Parts: sequence; structure tokens; C-alpha cells
Amino acid sequence: MHIIRRTGQLLRSTGLHPFPLGKTIRNYSWAKAKADGKSAINVVFLDFPQGMAYALIAGLPVQMGVFCSALASITGPFLASSRFIMLGPTNATAVMLLSTFLTLGYSQAQAVVAMPLLLIMVSLFMICGALLRISAITQFVSRAVIVGYITAAAFLIIVNQLKTVLGLHVPRAGTFAESLWNLLKGIGGTQWESALIAGITLAIYLPLKKFARGIPTVALCLVLTALVVVLMRPLGIEFEMLSPINAAAWPLSIPSLHWAEINQLVGPALAVAFLSLLESSSISKALAAQAGDRVDVNQQMMSIGVANMVSAFGSGMAVSGSLTRSALNFRSGAATPIASILSGTLLVIILFLVGGLIGYIPKASLATVVIIVGFTLINRAEISVIARTTKSDFAVFLATFLGGLALPLDTAIALGAITSIVLFVRKAARPNMKEITFDDRGNLTPEGLEEKRPEIAIVHVEGDLFFASSDLFLEQMRRMVSHANQRAIILRLRNARHLDATAALTIMDLIRFARKNNCAFLVSGAHEEIDKIFQRSGLMAELGEENFFRYSEGNPNVSTRDALKRAQQITGLTSADITIFAAEKKEDAEENH
Repeated sequence: MHIIRRTGQLLRSTGLHPFPLGKTIRNYSWAKAKADGKSAINVVFLDFPQGMAYALIAGLPVQMGVFCSALASITGPFLASSRFIMLGPTNATAVMLLSTFLTLGYSQAQAVVAMPLLLIMVSLFMICGALLRISAITQFVSRAVIVGYITAAAFLIIVNQLKTVLGLHVPRAGTFAESLWNLLKGIGGTQWESALIAGITLAIYLPLKKFARGIPTVALCLVLTALVVVLMRPLGIEFEMLSPINAAAWPLSIPSLHWAEINQLVGPALAVAFLSLLESSSISKALAAQAGDRVDVNQQMMSIGVANMVSAFGSGMAVSGSLTRSALNFRSGAATPIASILSGTLLVIILFLVGGLIGYIPKASLATVVIIVGFTLINRAEISVIARTTKSDFAVFLATFLGGLALPLDTAIALGAITSIVLFVRKAARPNMKEITFDDRGNLTPEGLEEKRPEIAIVHVEGDLFFASSDLFLEQMRRMVSHANQRAIILRLRNARHLDATAALTIMDLIRFARKNNCAFLVSGAHEEIDKIFQRSGLMAELGEENFFRYSEGNPNVSTRDALKRAQQITGLTSADITIFAAEKKEDAEENH
């Protein structure tokens, strides 16, 4: 009891709630129960076949996907923030698992043994991330990275399931390129029985998808295909079937702790945790926005971390937020997170009732359904938007997508994220300033004369001034300071953001360089963040308080006016030529005028 109380205190100290479901239970009603029950029934008929399909994608026994769906659906809501999110296996995490185990050269048996350890590591990463409240990191990952990853994952799904559809027994591989090569080399061994049942599955699925909307299409397709197989048995045609699931023998999985294996799995575990966070945060935010709810992504991350821990000991696979099941839960009118608990409970009941009948489903049939799912992941509309919007977005997409075809997927998503950050920093690191001078009437004009340098310059810094932009900023400022006519520079920092130690050291170098060139250096428009940086870094002592002018809310221009008076006092120039160097924004020029 004492441990539970201390855990609750720890969670509250980090802004997390130890038992958010408690409020739901206290305010539960019969009307909410009916809405949750209806939603649970709709979701469970999608959950069962999807669980099997995602396990097949990951190269694992199909029961691991079903076990994972049931356990995550039941345990996730106890700590969840969203009332709609459905936890369990997903396409994205399943492909990441497939790529991981193929890259490591694990057989299916070895992957099953390694899975509990991998899930515990994923769980710990997500729980620590939730406690440290790092969910904001997702906003720094471009959408182009996610689209590129999912597109590459779709290609890997398709090529890996084609061998099952064709009845081929070819070597497994960790990348799309290698898998495609193995498939092409073994194409001569195609078994017509597998190809036949794949064609029958497709002939059943496509009309159902088009004309039987509102029913569990995938589940009904697999049932009808199983009936066709039973009817064909008197003809002597044999198919490779899935193994039946014995729910009564649901095993407890115990992780094997070996330092060498921990070293091998730490990278993939971090990649799965990061991917789960990206996937779940985008889904929960989208559904919350549609429903008018508020969602705490860090709380949701804690929920996923705990669900992964339960899955680790319950013979499951990696847990994330499912887009299709969560969207169905939302459309079905779920009132509370209890809808997920009811859905998971129904899944367990169904597993006990019909688990043995899974043995009537041909492997090629389920593989065909998985390939169809793979094609739906290729979002041509999103790819078109990314390709037409900016060159940098398309470059990020191509880096992730092409990397995903040639490299393991955890490497590809890291490559995409790094490319996205590098291109962002490259754009942010280019301060854009132009010269604005006074004409004879005292008005601001956009361009000054190159041959005539001002005696007093006001440099307006707009945007980010951090390590990546420091070199270019220093180069521009040094050229200005070193000009023979330059007597004073006023650095206007009202709209400068994100100053760091590199920027502070750069400004300190500029102050010293200006003094050597008999050029006064002043700062105006300094807001509170700038003030703190100058105080902490020692810049204030170097510059001198008398040359530092703070921004005033009541009069935005008074600090620059006072700095100009101070510059005239230092230089003795009461009628100096003055130029403003500013970012190309009309409002800035009007404000300075």
C-alpha cells in the first residue's frame, strides 16, 4: 500500500495521474455503458483478424497479435488520457519488428524468445519518457518522415507476404531490396494451390469491401474463404493452414536477460518506442480535436508503456495506438475508455470460443488480406502534397522512403529525422537582413548606397539566433564593424529568439572586435529572455549596463531611441548618417520609422 501511495505521489509530481479511469468509473451511467458496449462489439470483430494479420506481418505466430490486442485493450485505459484510443499491434510497429528480427538474423523461434525482453525495454523507454514529459519531441519530426516510413513499410509488407501468397520458401531478409531479390530468385517454385486460394480470397474480399459496408469485411472474408477450403477438400487439394490458437494454454512469457542481447535490442527498442509515440500522439490528438476533448500525450505514453510491459509477460507483441480501431471506436460512439476494456474482454471470450477454428484459415488467404492492407498504406494524396509543397519536404520524404527500401526501417526513420532536422537548421541558420536608409525627407527607403556606409547602424535581428546561425551572423557583423566610417552599432534584439551559449560567445567577440575598431556597441529592445542570457553569460559585464536598453511594452520604440541617443553621445555625432539593417518585413520597417 505504501509503494502504491508513493508511486501515485511520484506521478502527480510529474503532472501525470496515477488512476485517471477512477473519475470515469465514479461518473459512469447506464447510457454510457450502452454506448461503450455497442462500440466494443463493433471494434472486436476488426480487432481479431487485425491482431492475426499484424503478427503475420511481424513474422510471429498469429496468436501473439491476438494476445497483444486483448491485453493492451484491457490494461491501456487504466492510465489513458484519450477515451477513443485503442491499443494493440499496428502496421508500423509490426513492420519495425519484422525489420529488426530479420536484420539480426533471428528465426521465428528466436524472435518469440527475444520479444519479452524487447517489450520490457520499449516499456521502460516510454515510461521514462512520460515521467520526463518529452512528448513535445514529436513536433520536431516532419510529417514527410512519417509518410516516407509508412510508404517504405508498405513495400516491405507486400514483398514479404507475396512469398506466402505464392507458396515460396525463400530466405528471409531485413530490407525490401534483399527480400525482393530473394523473391525473384525463387519465383520458379510457385505453388499453384497457394496462388489459387489467394485469388479466391481476393475475389471474395473486393465485392465485400465495395457492397457490404458496415460489416467486419476482413473477418467475414476469412470465414468465407475457410468455407471454400472445406468444400474443396474432397477434390484432394491441400493448402498450408494457420495453426489453431489454444486460449486455455495461454502461456506466461518470461524475459531472458543477457547483456549481449540487451545491447543488440536497445536500438530497435528505442526505435519502436519512438514510433509508437509518434503514431499514438497523432491519432489521439486528431480524435480529441474532432470530439472537443483534451488529451495529455505524456499520460497516453505512460499508458502505452504499461501496456507494453503487460504484453511482455503475456506472450504479446509491441503495443501502439491503432488508427483503424481507434477511428472505428470513435465512429461507433464510445463514451469512455471502458469501451476498450469491454472490447478486450470480448476478444478473450471469442478467443476461447473459436480459437481452435483458426486452423481452418489458409496462410495464403491471410497473407492476401495483409497485402491489401499494405496497398492501403500508400497514401498517394499525401505524397503528392509533400512533392509539390517544398523541395526540402520532398527531400526528407525521399531520404526516408529510399532509405527504407535499402536499409533496415529503424535506420531509415533515423535517417529521415536527421535529414529533416538538418534542412530545418540550414533554413533557420540564414539570417536575412537588408539595408534601410533615411531619405532627405526622413522617410525609410528599402535600399541604401553601397559606396556610402552609415556612421551609426541599427541592426534589427529577426528570428532564431543560435549555434547554427552564429557563423553567418558573425561574418555579416564583422564586415559592418570593420568599415572605416562605422562609429556605432545598435543591435536590436526585440524579435530575436533562442539565444544559446554559441550566440552569446559570438556577441561577446563582436563587442571586443568593435572596441578594437573604435566602434561603439549597444543593445536595444531586449526582452526578458535576452536580459537573462546577458546576465548569466557575462555579456552584461562585457557590454556595460549603460549600453543595454530593455524593451518597454508601453512604448516599443523607446529603447532604440534611447540607444541612438547614447550612441550619439559616445561618438559625438549629433547629425550622423543612420541606417537600419532589418529583416524583410513591412511591419518592422513601419515600426522602426
